Amino acid sequence: MKTVSVPLSLQHAVMSTMQQKLEQASHFLQQSFPEPSINYQQRGTIAGSARLQDWEIRLNPILLIENQQAFINQVIPHELAHLLTYHQFGKVAPHGKEWRFIMETVLKVPASRTHQFSVHSVRSQIFIYCCYCQEHELTIRQHNKVLRGKSCYVCRQCGEKLTLLE
Repeated sequence: MKTVSVPLSLQHAVMSTMQQKLEQASHFLQQSFPEPSINYQQRGTIAGSARLQDWEIRLNPILLIENQQAFINQVIPHELAHLLTYHQFGKVAPHGKEWRFIMETVLKVPASRTHQFSVHSVRSQIFIYCCYCQEHELTIRQHNKVLRGKSCYVCRQCGEKLTLLE
């Protein structure tokens, strides 16, 4: 796996925001929380993920570098909210009411399930499939499932089974 080096200034900005949001949560919830470890090894189109049992936040270094402050403002609180939700409520729905409460009431950040960053630079090979009404982009994982007969994709518009455009 090719590693991407995140500039120190960005790493400091990540840590600063994380510490500020952690302090905010500690004050609101009247308890202290350990500082999660941060690693920059998230791959693909996922901006970040929270490893609950490890108390770790994984960040996509490419999307961080490309989106900097917007990434920090959205992704850090989002992933921290997963950890805090797990700490406070145990195993619950990933983006359920408990997580939304932590995001909006505790961390004062809009609760958005997905990011809107461009993923062009981190997207793997795509395959064009078509139906009666349009073309669809499938990932290599989806394409391989079709080849192995494990999945069949259908257009949400016309209901037609997707076929590979050769």
